[in-house]
Amino acid sequence: MTIKVLLADDQTLLRSAFRILVDSEPDMRVVGEACDGAQAYELARSTGADVVLMDIRMPGVDGLAATRMISQDPQLTAVRVVILTTFEVDDYVVQSLRAGASGFLGKGAEPDELLSAIRIAAAGEALLSPVATKGLITKFLAQGEGPDGAGPAGRGAERLATLTGREREVLVLVAGGLSNDEIAEQLAVSPLTVKTHVNRAMAKLGARDRAQLVVIAYETGLVRPRVQ
Repeated sequence: MTIKVLLADDQTLLRSAFRILVDSEPDMRVVGEACDGAQAYELARSTGADVVLMDIRMPGVDGLAATRMISQDPQLTAVRVVILTTFEVDDYVVQSLRAGASGFLGKGAEPDELLSAIRIAAAGEALLSPVATKGLITKFLAQGEGPDGAGPAGRGAERLATLTGREREVLVLVAGGLSNDEIAEQLAVSPLTVKTHVNRAMAKLGARDRAQLVVIAYETGLVRPRVQ
């Protein structure tokens, strides 16, 4: 299958560079270009894009708002958003993950990293994990209200009560950045069994993909950030 990619960035030159890179791959092609969030949302609906490379800072409707619009549209449940940012650690990135993005990538990433990120997001099987991802989540997501508060983490016990003990265990390992194969090896089960647990946890918690599972694990207090 060909991965259909939508580019959303207000810099024409940057979009052109991304288009050349994406279109050079036999398994993917660019189906549209947007210069702001509103246009990105409309093109996501009209082009049938699988993955949106979304800049955060754009005029008018920014990438954060556009990501939320896409994730909340029932017609776009299969669309995956990859946030592109100049800053490896950025509060807007965590907000984007909460809004429904599948992950993020720095604009300084190598071409192979970008192409790999597109394939990973399209597959919906893994969180994009540049070095900064774990630090970003630790630094910003953990600043929200804790398990005793009124925010999302304050409802942690209620949300997690739907999971079995094994599903909770798998969720902790997913939040640690482990792949299905790595989790399977650690738990001495098959990768297929792990995938089943992950899918069930996603369904019970209303997560779009593994990135959302990581966010939920931190928000509910199931996983605590390490204090450096």
